[in-house]
Amino acid sequence: MLTADQIAEVAARHERARQQGRQIRRITLDYPDMDIGDAYACQRAWVDQQIADGASVGGHKIGLTSRAMQSAMKIDEPDFGTLLDYMFFDNGAVLDASQFCDIRLEVELAFVLSAPLSGADVTREDVLAATERVIPSIELIDARSHRVDPDDGVSRTVFDTISDNAANAGIITGGNPINPLVTDLRWVSAILKRNGVVEETGVAAGVLDDPVMGIVWLAQRFAQFGQGLEAGQTILAGSFTRPVICRPGDDFEIDFGPHGIITCSFT
Repeated sequence: MLTADQIAEVAARHERARQQGRQIRRITLDYPDMDIGDAYACQRAWVDQQIADGASVGGHKIGLTSRAMQSAMKIDEPDFGTLLDYMFFDNGAVLDASQFCDIRLEVELAFVLSAPLSGADVTREDVLAATERVIPSIELIDARSHRVDPDDGVSRTVFDTISDNAANAGIITGGNPINPLVTDLRWVSAILKRNGVVEETGVAAGVLDDPVMGIVWLAQRFAQFGQGLEAGQTILAGSFTRPVICRPGDDFEIDFGPHGIITCSFT
C-alpha cells in the first residue's frame, strides 16, 4: 500500500505532465507493488487537488468496457475516472494538439442525469428513470505516462491508467439528444472519419452489450465507497470504437446517423 506522501507525489507527477504536455515514466516502474486501491487513491488525490484549485466535478467516465480491452489490461471489470468542468468542449471545437501528451478520440454515448443514482442494487430501470437524455459524444483520452516505455518496451498497466484519471482529458457532445425510453441504445451506431477517411465504425452494444449497463456498473461500484452519481452529472458510458490518434491538421467527423454529427479539429 502506498503512503499518503507517495500518493500525493504520484498525483503531482501526473499534473506536471498534463500542464507541460509531456509524458512521464509509468508509475509502476517506481511502485511495482501498487494495487487497484492505490491507483484509485492516486486518482482521487489528483481530482481533489483540481477541486482545491477551482475546478468542479461535471461527471464521470467509464473505460475498459470491452472484454478485449479488459483482457489486454489484465483486469476483469471496467475502470472509471472523473470529468471536470474544464474538460467539456463544444461541438466543432478546434483544439491545440500540443496541449496534450498523446491525444486520441473514442466514440461514446453520454448520459445526463436528472436524478441521483446510488446503492448496490441500482438496476437498468433505475438508470433509465434517472436519465434526462443521452447525447452522442466523443471522449478525448490522453496518456500522461508512456503507453509503451521507450526504454524497456513494456506497456503501462491498468494501475498506471487508473492513477492517471483513467486517461481522461475531455468530452465533446453534439448531435441530437436521444430519449432512452423510446430508443434501443444498443443499436446506436457511428462512423468516425479523419480527414474524410473512415477510420472506425461501431455500435453501442459493444459497451457491455448495452451502454445502460455501464451506468449500472458505475453506480454499483460507487456504492462500495458510500458514494453515488448526482443529478446534473454527465456520465460517459464507455467507448464502442478503438481509440484514434489525433495529429495537428486532423479534422474529425463522427456521424451518428439520425442522431446527428460531431466535428472537431486539431492544430
